[in-house]
Amino acid sequence: MTDHLGELRRSYDVGTLEEADLDDDPIRQFERWFEDARQSGEDEPNAMTLATVDADGAPDARVVLLKGLDQDGFVWFSNYTSAKGLQLQHTRKAALVFRWHRLERQVRVRGLVSRTSPSESDEYFASRPLGSRIGAIVSPQSQVLADRVELERAAARLAIGPEPAIVRPPHWGGSRLAPVSLELWQGRANRLHDRFRYVRLAQAPGDTVATWRRERLAP
Repeated sequence: MTDHLGELRRSYDVGTLEEADLDDDPIRQFERWFEDARQSGEDEPNAMTLATVDADGAPDARVVLLKGLDQDGFVWFSNYTSAKGLQLQHTRKAALVFRWHRLERQVRVRGLVSRTSPSESDEYFASRPLGSRIGAIVSPQSQVLADRVELERAAARLAIGPEPAIVRPPHWGGSRLAPVSLELWQGRANRLHDRFRYVRLAQAPGDTVATWRRERLAP
């Protein structure tokens, strides 16, 4: 099968991206593209690759789901004691990648990560299906399991108890990446893709609104 990998290619010709098409605000621009992806029927348009580094500087990546977005950044929820959670305790720097195949688009985001407030994490946890809440409580995420049985037994024991007891554990909650750069990629024919990058500028004391520089990048 691998003998044919070099022959796997396609021409990108769904759309174009011009600077005149772009919003001055990268978050608003992302919202436009996200809605385009949702309307296109993209499978899980909120799926994003989260890239981190460990204490040795080795990169790591996995797919998580975007669950919130505002001017403060991109939000997801997970176990703080998981591999990614511990890596983010070591360094707050991380990156996100969204890939929308139907539209031949990609978005890359780099920034600093902080935890959401306990109340924000509580609110989202309470909105999850019961099974998902139980899973978050009983799973020692990223740790070695002897077998799946112990995980299923723990979930079953919790499921037969009173539902009010199923509350957010302190090791689980939200994380928010505040972007310092955001790049848009639109596939084009002959690999002459359109790329634009927003770079956040340093804010003066007292400024409450972020300002951005926008630049076209070579493909």
